[in-house]
Amino acid sequence: MDNAKSKEQKGFTLWFTGLPCSGKTAVADKVAEVLRESGLKVERLDGDIVRQSLTRDLGFSKEDRNENIRRVTFVAKLLTRNGVAVLTSFISPYREIREHARREIGNFIEVYVKCPVEVCIERDTKGMYEKAQKGEIKEFTGVSDPYEEPLNPEILLETDKETLEESTDKVIQRLNDLGYLE
Repeated sequence: MDNAKSKEQKGFTLWFTGLPCSGKTAVADKVAEVLRESGLKVERLDGDIVRQSLTRDLGFSKEDRNENIRRVTFVAKLLTRNGVAVLTSFISPYREIREHARREIGNFIEVYVKCPVEVCIERDTKGMYEKAQKGEIKEFTGVSDPYEEPLNPEILLETDKETLEESTDKVIQRLNDLGYLE
Protein backbone atom coordinates (compact mmCIF):
# COMPACT_ATOMS: atom_id res chain seq x y z
CA MET A 1 0.00 0.00 0.00
CA ASP A 2 1.28 3.43 -0.94
CA ASN A 3 1.76 5.64 2.15
CA ALA A 4 1.39 8.75 -0.01
CA LYS A 5 -2.14 7.67 -0.90
CA SER A 6 -4.70 10.26 0.17
CA LYS A 7 -7.17 9.51 2.95
CA GLU A 8 -10.09 7.29 1.93
CA GLN A 9 -13.22 9.23 0.93
CA LYS A 10 -16.01 9.02 3.50
CA GLY A 11 -19.23 7.98 1.82
CA PHE A 12 -22.47 9.88 2.43
CA THR A 13 -25.90 10.35 0.91
CA LEU A 14 -27.40 13.76 0.25
CA TRP A 15 -31.15 13.12 0.09
CA PHE A 16 -32.86 15.94 -1.85
CA THR A 17 -36.61 15.96 -1.18
CA GLY A 18 -39.34 18.41 -2.17
CA LEU A 19 -42.33 19.03 -4.39
CA PRO A 20 -42.20 18.34 -8.14
CA CYS A 21 -40.38 21.22 -9.89
CA SER A 22 -38.97 22.60 -6.62
CA GLY A 23 -35.39 22.42 -7.94
CA LYS A 24 -34.16 19.11 -6.48
CA THR A 25 -32.52 17.85 -9.66
CA ALA A 26 -31.02 21.22 -10.64
CA VAL A 27 -29.35 21.72 -7.25
CA ALA A 28 -28.26 18.07 -6.93
CA ASP A 29 -26.70 18.15 -10.41
CA LYS A 30 -24.79 21.36 -9.59
CA VAL A 31 -23.59 20.02 -6.21
CA ALA A 32 -22.49 16.78 -7.94
CA GLU A 33 -20.49 18.83 -10.44
CA VAL A 34 -18.73 20.77 -7.63
CA LEU A 35 -17.97 17.56 -5.69
CA ARG A 36 -16.58 15.83 -8.80
CA GLU A 37 -14.39 18.85 -9.54
CA SER A 38 -12.97 18.53 -6.01
CA GLY A 39 -11.98 14.93 -6.79
CA LEU A 40 -14.74 12.98 -5.03
CA LYS A 41 -16.39 9.84 -6.36
CA VAL A 42 -20.01 10.88 -6.97
CA GLU A 43 -23.14 9.04 -8.09
CA ARG A 44 -26.49 10.64 -8.90
CA LEU A 45 -29.77 8.79 -8.32
CA ASP A 46 -32.62 10.80 -9.83
CA GLY A 47 -36.31 9.96 -9.73
CA ASP A 48 -36.95 10.13 -13.48
CA ILE A 49 -33.88 8.04 -14.36
CA VAL A 50 -34.42 5.42 -11.62
CA ARG A 51 -38.04 4.95 -12.70
CA GLN A 52 -36.85 4.11 -16.24
CA SER A 53 -34.68 1.25 -15.01
CA LEU A 54 -34.66 0.10 -11.38
CA THR A 55 -38.32 0.76 -10.57
CA ARG A 56 -40.02 0.62 -13.97
CA ASP A 57 -42.56 -1.87 -12.56
CA LEU A 58 -43.90 0.57 -9.95
CA GLY A 59 -46.76 3.05 -10.11
CA PHE A 60 -47.48 6.03 -7.88
CA SER A 61 -49.63 4.61 -5.09
CA LYS A 62 -48.28 5.18 -1.59
CA GLU A 63 -47.11 1.55 -1.48
CA ASP A 64 -45.32 1.84 -4.83
CA ARG A 65 -43.72 5.17 -3.89
CA ASN A 66 -42.44 3.61 -0.67
CA GLU A 67 -41.10 0.58 -2.55
CA ASN A 68 -39.38 2.95 -5.01
CA ILE A 69 -37.63 4.67 -2.09
CA ARG A 70 -36.76 1.32 -0.42
CA ARG A 71 -34.95 0.21 -3.60
CA VAL A 72 -33.15 3.52 -3.97
CA THR A 73 -32.19 3.35 -0.27
CA PHE A 74 -30.61 -0.06 -0.83
CA VAL A 75 -28.50 1.23 -3.73
CA ALA A 76 -27.54 4.42 -1.86
CA LYS A 77 -26.54 2.37 1.20
CA LEU A 78 -24.21 0.15 -0.87
CA LEU A 79 -22.59 3.13 -2.58
CA THR A 80 -22.28 5.11 0.67
CA ARG A 81 -20.57 2.30 2.55
CA ASN A 82 -18.12 2.01 -0.35
CA GLY A 83 -16.96 5.61 -0.03
CA VAL A 84 -19.13 7.27 -2.66
CA ALA A 85 -20.90 10.61 -2.36
CA VAL A 86 -24.47 9.75 -3.36
CA LEU A 87 -26.88 12.51 -4.36
CA THR A 88 -30.49 11.44 -4.64
CA SER A 89 -33.32 13.62 -5.92
CA PHE A 90 -36.74 12.15 -5.21
CA ILE A 91 -39.99 13.75 -4.17
CA SER A 92 -40.11 11.07 -1.42
CA PRO A 93 -43.25 12.67 0.01
CA TYR A 94 -43.63 10.58 3.16
CA ARG A 95 -41.61 11.21 6.34
CA GLU A 96 -41.72 7.58 7.47
CA ILE A 97 -39.92 6.23 4.39
CA ARG A 98 -37.35 9.07 4.50
CA GLU A 99 -36.64 8.11 8.13
CA HIS A 100 -36.25 4.49 6.99
CA ALA A 101 -33.68 5.68 4.43
CA ARG A 102 -31.84 7.64 7.15
CA ARG A 103 -31.65 4.59 9.44
CA GLU A 104 -30.54 2.23 6.65
CA ILE A 105 -27.94 4.47 5.00
CA GLY A 106 -26.32 5.94 8.11
CA ASN A 107 -24.33 8.86 6.68
CA PHE A 108 -27.54 10.56 5.55
CA ILE A 109 -28.03 14.30 5.04
CA GLU A 110 -31.60 15.38 4.34
CA VAL A 111 -31.86 18.37 2.02
CA TYR A 112 -35.32 19.91 1.96
CA VAL A 113 -35.77 21.82 -1.28
CA LYS A 114 -38.61 24.06 -0.15
CA CYS A 115 -40.58 25.96 -2.74
CA PRO A 116 -44.18 27.20 -2.76
CA VAL A 117 -46.46 25.12 -4.97
CA GLU A 118 -47.36 28.27 -6.96
CA VAL A 119 -43.70 28.69 -7.98
CA CYS A 120 -43.40 24.96 -8.77
CA ILE A 121 -46.43 25.31 -11.07
CA GLU A 122 -44.77 28.26 -12.87
CA ARG A 123 -41.60 26.18 -13.38
CA ASP A 124 -43.46 23.12 -14.66
CA THR A 125 -42.47 22.83 -18.33
CA LYS A 126 -44.12 19.39 -18.72
CA GLY A 127 -47.58 20.59 -17.65
CA MET A 128 -47.86 17.95 -14.92
CA TYR A 129 -49.49 20.24 -12.36
CA GLU A 130 -52.10 21.37 -14.88
CA LYS A 131 -52.91 17.74 -15.76
CA ALA A 132 -53.12 16.86 -12.05
CA GLN A 133 -55.45 19.80 -11.39
CA LYS A 134 -57.70 18.58 -14.22
CA GLY A 135 -57.68 15.06 -12.73
CA GLU A 136 -55.69 13.60 -15.63
CA ILE A 137 -52.86 12.55 -13.30
CA LYS A 138 -53.95 10.74 -10.15
CA GLU A 139 -52.00 10.80 -6.86
CA PHE A 140 -49.87 13.82 -7.83
CA THR A 141 -47.82 15.18 -4.94
CA GLY A 142 -48.79 18.72 -4.02
CA VAL A 143 -52.17 18.53 -5.75
CA SER A 144 -54.05 15.28 -5.04
CA ASP A 145 -51.47 13.57 -2.83
CA PRO A 146 -49.78 14.98 0.30
CA TYR A 147 -46.20 16.07 0.78
CA GLU A 148 -45.01 15.70 4.37
CA GLU A 149 -42.36 18.38 4.93
CA PRO A 150 -39.21 17.29 6.76
CA LEU A 151 -39.29 18.30 10.43
CA ASN A 152 -35.53 18.72 10.97
CA PRO A 153 -33.62 18.56 7.69
CA GLU A 154 -29.86 19.05 7.93
CA ILE A 155 -30.12 21.51 5.04
CA LEU A 156 -33.01 23.79 4.07
CA LEU A 157 -32.94 25.33 0.61
CA GLU A 158 -35.54 27.89 -0.43
CA THR A 159 -35.21 27.82 -4.18
CA ASP A 160 -37.79 30.56 -4.70
CA LYS A 161 -35.53 32.94 -2.73
CA GLU A 162 -32.04 31.65 -3.56
CA THR A 163 -30.09 31.37 -6.78
CA LEU A 164 -28.84 27.96 -7.89
CA GLU A 165 -25.33 29.05 -6.86
CA GLU A 166 -26.50 30.14 -3.38
CA SER A 167 -28.29 26.83 -2.82
CA THR A 168 -25.23 24.91 -4.04
CA ASP A 169 -22.92 26.90 -1.75
CA LYS A 170 -25.23 26.20 1.22
CA VAL A 171 -24.99 22.44 0.60
CA ILE A 172 -21.19 22.49 0.19
CA GLN A 173 -20.77 24.61 3.33
CA ARG A 174 -22.95 22.25 5.36
CA LEU A 175 -21.00 19.22 4.10
CA ASN A 176 -17.84 20.98 5.30
CA ASP A 177 -19.44 21.76 8.68
CA LEU A 178 -20.50 18.12 9.06
CA GLY A 179 -16.97 16.91 8.30
CA TYR A 180 -17.70 15.12 5.01
CA LEU A 181 -15.33 17.26 2.94
CA GLU A 182 -11.60 17.81 3.46
